[in-house]
Amino acid sequence: MIILCMVIFSSNLAISETWKGLQVAPESRCSPYNRNRDYRYSQSVEQAIVNQIGKIYGPYTGTCFKSTYETDIEHIIATSEAHDSGLCARSQLERTRFANDVRNLTLASPYVNRSLKGGKDAAEWLPNRNKCWFANRSVEIRLAYGLTIDQQEAAALEQILSTCDSTEMEPLICYYTAAPIRPRNNINNAILNIYDDNGNGHITCKEARRHGIAPVPSNHPAYRYMIDGDGDGIVCE
Repeated sequence: MIILCMVIFSSNLAISETWKGLQVAPESRCSPYNRNRDYRYSQSVEQAIVNQIGKIYGPYTGTCFKSTYETDIEHIIATSEAHDSGLCARSQLERTRFANDVRNLTLASPYVNRSLKGGKDAAEWLPNRNKCWFANRSVEIRLAYGLTIDQQEAAALEQILSTCDSTEMEPLICYYTAAPIRPRNNINNAILNIYDDNGNGHITCKEARRHGIAPVPSNHPAYRYMIDGDGDGIVCE
């Protein structure tokens, strides 16, 4: 059962709830969210992630990959979630620092990163493996950046953490040798065979840059197989 500390501010009769040192409050988008403008990160963080984990490994699924070409850089707390939890009122420098903070970064297959987790928080999505590590890291990152947490996510994380003997990442045991490959149909083949190097049905910015087509505008045939996070009609600016 989640325990909340209640502090009443007599000046405005507002009630502030805290959980594990985090302010519990609804998400609020106090300024427009633009991932490509405000939350850019360097590709150099990819090697830092590999060094931190010890392998090209996706802890959400226990997947070991042959190459980082098969993975996406994944934010444990999504940048959109962090934006709505307090970073919307912070400086550009602070947002960039968050986007590049290796403590909040891991690896995942493009399918897990984009189709399953995306911008969801712990109340909406949890990994199949390493739940305790994921929950603890989510709290640590929010504390480090002074982010708020909503009641639903606090309850979901409390439910996990209350059962954990350890919050360390599980020993690296590879359950797969490659990311699941989604089947292609004949319509997709022409474009995906050119740009989708790892055969997962998506085209990443890494792949687009490797083929010299970045930034990718909406009228480029590769665009439909990419994710335009800010909806501005251009990917991989």
